[in-house]
Amino acid sequence: MLKQIETRRSVRKYLDKKVENEKLLKLLESARLAPSGSNTQPWTFIIIESEDTKEKLSIADHNQKWMMTAPIFIVCVADIRCRISMEAKVRLDEGSSEPELKQIIRDTAIAIEHILLEAEHQGLATCWTAWFEQDVVRPILNIPDDKYVCGIITVGYGAEIPKQRPRKSMDEIVRYEKW
Repeated sequence: MLKQIETRRSVRKYLDKKVENEKLLKLLESARLAPSGSNTQPWTFIIIESEDTKEKLSIADHNQKWMMTAPIFIVCVADIRCRISMEAKVRLDEGSSEPELKQIIRDTAIAIEHILLEAEHQGLATCWTAWFEQDVVRPILNIPDDKYVCGIITVGYGAEIPKQRPRKSMDEIVRYEKW
């Protein structure tokens, strides 16, 4: 697995080549198997292949035109209802104060990372994007106000291999026993 972690990059240019359904299903299966706090599994994934919907999402995602080269978008949505009752009135956005929001974002982020690593294992390229506001992206897909879009993953066969970005040394990020 360390090989896929080392070689995974955020790719922003894709080949005009369809992703096989079997590979897409493996990405989704890897997310389904991700761990979550109290096994809540707060995630839902929306597969987007429609050019019209992809264009609307790329515009909502800070007008990132490069996204349109990817054949598939996976919209990753976290559901707070796994942690609070259906009766509780809640509206989620970037300024929400609900502590459960942090938990569902954390858990969905784990599932997203599973997708990214499985894609690398399958020979696919990805980029996790999230340069959007909830009020702009949710209406495009009829996502309710009590759900939180954690990211849009572009998926396809990479037409580029970006260089590895600088990483901090182990000495800079690891402490033993105390700070």
